Amino acid sequence: MFQYLEGRSIAALARDHGVSRGAIRTAVADLLPEHTAEGQEGVPTPELPVTLDMPGKVADYLRTTELEPAERAALDHGVTVRRGQGYTLRVSAVPAVHRQLLARCQPLDGAQGVPVIPAQRKARREYENRVNVLTRSAGP
Repeated sequence: MFQYLEGRSIAALARDHGVSRGAIRTAVADLLPEHTAEGQEGVPTPELPVTLDMPGKVADYLRTTELEPAERAALDHGVTVRRGQGYTLRVSAVPAVHRQLLARCQPLDGAQGVPVIPAQRKARREYENRVNVLTRSAGP
């Protein structure tokens, strides 16, 4: 359960232990009731980690940027997936961390006096679309 508290996804834990995701969710609910808000009125449900593919150009930029510890941990624990000549980084983190990472790579869209590199801008927008889909699906 410590891995869950550190941001490891339910799907990854299920794969690691050879059980279903439902079994992991049940274990979390049983062992860590303070991290589940089911049945408790007025208590917000905590965000669960989700896995998103981050384009390699975004990951490369973020690796050179000063990040908060949770952001750095999510980036460092990402899994590299080769894609043709490039790669994507499969990052598991709570949606808030994905939104923070997206905000940190805003300069890829062009900033004051910084030239825009079209491939980096496209990669940032691709990641933005993935984060926005995540935000819409997690909404009320």
